[in-house]
Amino acid sequence: MEKVVCVTGGSGCIGSWLVHLLLDRGYTVHATVQNLNDEAETKHLQSLDGASTRLRLFQMDLLRHDTVLAAVRGCAGVFHLASPCIVDQVHDPQKELLDPAIKGTMNVLTAAKEAGVRRVVLTSSISAVTPSPNWPGDVAKTEECWTDVEYCKQKGLWYPLSKTLAEKAAWDFAKENDLDVVVVNPGTVMGPVIPPRLNASMVMLVRLLQGCAETYEDFFMGSVHFKDVALAHILVYENKSAAGRHLCVEAISHYGDFVAKVAELYPEYNVPKMQRDTQPGLLRTKDGAKKLMDLGLQFIPMEKIIKDAVEDLKSKGFLS
Repeated sequence: MEKVVCVTGGSGCIGSWLVHLLLDRGYTVHATVQNLNDEAETKHLQSLDGASTRLRLFQMDLLRHDTVLAAVRGCAGVFHLASPCIVDQVHDPQKELLDPAIKGTMNVLTAAKEAGVRRVVLTSSISAVTPSPNWPGDVAKTEECWTDVEYCKQKGLWYPLSKTLAEKAAWDFAKENDLDVVVVNPGTVMGPVIPPRLNASMVMLVRLLQGCAETYEDFFMGSVHFKDVALAHILVYENKSAAGRHLCVEAISHYGDFVAKVAELYPEYNVPKMQRDTQPGLLRTKDGAKKLMDLGLQFIPMEKIIKDAVEDLKSKGFLS
């Protein structure tokens, strides 16, 4: 049982990488999808090395406890990734983002407790760290920093609000129920995509290369490779000493730094000119993810993250 784990949201871009690396390490994986009859969710997982003998797919609805428990039962660990990621065009925040994120997390943790799971790794986000306008401007943001809930409500920033409230609810549940929970807070996640669909970060990169001049001042804190996020999850699961939150970015940087690097690497694209200091109050630092570095994670640098992502987008026809 020790090598049997559940990955919720297993068909997504991060989830697929995590399933891939877990199978490589000899784990048996219960991966959840929204629809077992949708090949866009299942086919890429079933084609992974080791999937034929050590991968079980479960159809799960985050808001239905029985479907969550079915996937979690018999597992020593749970990686909870499933949560909607809609950065813009939110029509019904409660239904589209808040309920699935918060109630879904509670269902997963309740099921984990019932099933006797040893450790839960929760995928949160840097969106639960920033926007945090009251954090001192001369101090680099750390795991101690939390997104300002009232600021998000005032600005209609529903995705950061959903990730923040879900993570806070998870910590409360863990404390009240003596459940071992650790958290990974990834930045803007990019790289080669395993599923046929892109995540929000890769769509952002496509739009940038097509000339979109958005600033993402409330959503960006640094980039990170899909592989490194998956490795971070495995590291905090396997290391008993890992505790609390873990920022997961190759460096804390501004969106303007990222845009400048994309423009430098791909001058043939219409990348907009942008000020480097796009996020006042966000102090740059190379070791923002020190906790994960101390566990042995050597982050792939921004230049390679961008190259891996863009070349993958081109090879799959998302970019011409």
